[in-house]
Amino acid sequence: MTSKRRFPAAALLILLLAACSVPRGAAMQKEILRNDSAETPSFVHYEVDSTLLKSVSHWPAGKGGSLSRHWLKGGAKGSGQILVAGDVVQLGVWENGENKLLSNPGAPAAEIKGVLVSPAGTIFVPYVGAVNVAGLSIDAARQKVQTQVAQLIPDAQVQLDAIPGRKNSVDIIGGVGRPGNVPLIDRSLTVLGLISEGGGVQPSIENPQLRLQRAGKVYEISMSRVLDDPSLDAGLLPGDKLIVAKDDRKFLAMGAARREQIISFPKDDLNALEAVALIGGIDANRANPKGVLILREYAPTAVHADGKGGPTNQRVIFSMNLTTADGLFSAQNFSIQPNDVVLATESPMVTTRTILSLFGAFVGVANTTTSTAVRVENNL
Repeated sequence: MTSKRRFPAAALLILLLAACSVPRGAAMQKEILRNDSAETPSFVHYEVDSTLLKSVSHWPAGKGGSLSRHWLKGGAKGSGQILVAGDVVQLGVWENGENKLLSNPGAPAAEIKGVLVSPAGTIFVPYVGAVNVAGLSIDAARQKVQTQVAQLIPDAQVQLDAIPGRKNSVDIIGGVGRPGNVPLIDRSLTVLGLISEGGGVQPSIENPQLRLQRAGKVYEISMSRVLDDPSLDAGLLPGDKLIVAKDDRKFLAMGAARREQIISFPKDDLNALEAVALIGGIDANRANPKGVLILREYAPTAVHADGKGGPTNQRVIFSMNLTTADGLFSAQNFSIQPNDVVLATESPMVTTRTILSLFGAFVGVANTTTSTAVRVENNL
C-alpha cells in the first residue's frame, strides 16, 4: 500500500520538472518580449494595427531596406545609325560622262571599302580629303560627302553604308540566353529590345533586376516596373552595359513556421501576410497565431524619441495577431523589408500538451507496475 501512495507524489515531481525542461522548437511570445518595459529596454515593441500603419508609413527604411535607386526615362533615342569613331564606312561614287575621276572606264561606279572613321571623327575620300561625319546619321553623312565630291564631279552620286564599330555598340551581361555585344545599327534600341536581342531573361531568375552602367554611373530598376510603364523603357547609347540580375533581397523565416530558411523576395513589394504564405503558413500544431513577430533593425539616425518620425529604439519587434480582422488587414498592409526576421512564436499549449503526454505515459507505466505488483502479491 505504501508504494501505491508514492505514485501521485512522483507524478507531481515529474510534472514540475517537465514544466521547466520540456523541449521546444521555438520561443514563446512572452519570452521574446520579456524586457520591452524595462527602464533601458534593448528593443521596442509595436503591435501591427491600423493605428501603427499610419505612423510607420512616415518612418525611414530599416537597415536592410531598399536603397534609393535611380533610373532613366525617355524611351528610344531616335532611329537609324549615328556614326562614331571606329565605324567602318563603305562608299560608292557613281559618275556620268566619259571623263571619270574615281571610277574606271566601263565601270558605273567606284567602290571605296573599309574606310575607318578616325578618332577625330573623319573619313578620307580620295581627291576630297577628310570629311567629318561623326555624329551624323547615314543619310546626313552621305549628303555631306556628296556635297564635297560634287565640287569636283558635278554629276556624281554618292552611296554610303556603315558597319558599327566597338564604340558604337552596347553590351548585355548575364541573366539572358545569349549575353554579348550588340552593334547599335539603329538608335531605336531600348532596354527591353536589348534583352530580347539577348534571348530573353533566363527562366531561373525570379523578379529580375536591371542595372544599366553609363558614363561611370549605375541606374537600377526592376524589370516588372519597366514592363508596367513604357516610359521607363530607356533608350540606349553607345557604351552602355546592361546587367540582368536576380533580386538579392531576402528575409529570414524562423520558429514555428512550416519553413525555416532564407527566402528571396519574389516581387518588388511584399506584405506581411504574403511573407507568412511564403513560409508555408504557421504550424497549426505548434504556432501561436496571436504571436507572429517581425524583427527589424534601424539605423541610429532613424530613431526618434517621440516615436513620430521613426521608432524609439534601433531594434524593433512588430507583433501581428492573425486571429482578428484588424490584425489580418493590417498585416496585409505592412511591408516586409530586406533582412527582416519573421518569427512564428510557439503556443503555450504546446508545453501543456507535452506535459500531459508525459503524464499520460507515466500513468500508463504506473498502472502497469501497480497491476503487476498486485498480481505478484496475490500469488505469494
